[in-house]
Amino acid sequence: MNKPGEIRVIVLALIKDGDRIFVSEGYDPTKQSTFYRALGGGVEFGETSRIALEREFQEEIQADLTNIRYLNCIENLFIFDGKQGHEIIQLYQCDFADPKFYQLESLTFSETPEKKHRALWVEIEKFKSGELRLVPEVFFDYL
Repeated sequence: MNKPGEIRVIVLALIKDGDRIFVSEGYDPTKQSTFYRALGGGVEFGETSRIALEREFQEEIQADLTNIRYLNCIENLFIFDGKQGHEIIQLYQCDFADPKFYQLESLTFSETPEKKHRALWVEIEKFKSGELRLVPEVFFDYL
């Protein structure tokens, strides 16, 4: 999450497998609602977004990526836990290098020792029907 008044630059990966997409599950305690977004993370000073993408996947789920292709830059203004957020998202489409990731239903990973998250495959139709919420909504343009 951003510091107040800060714009955060992040990188996200669109990874599809047929009619499924690989996402992480999040929860907004203020809205008391679950949401899903593509995996990725912050771009650090001095690194390119592509290097950040590969680093984040190694750090979080020990996965190598292949067929990495830049899609677009997305500006995302949002409210999370009652606070305004502002992100510049560098969006890439890619695949997992190791086919074992396509066999998983879900996995748990940690950004920090106290912050555990779940990543999972979700059928795209569940987002399109409104059964589950995908953020940011402009992400639908790339599915």
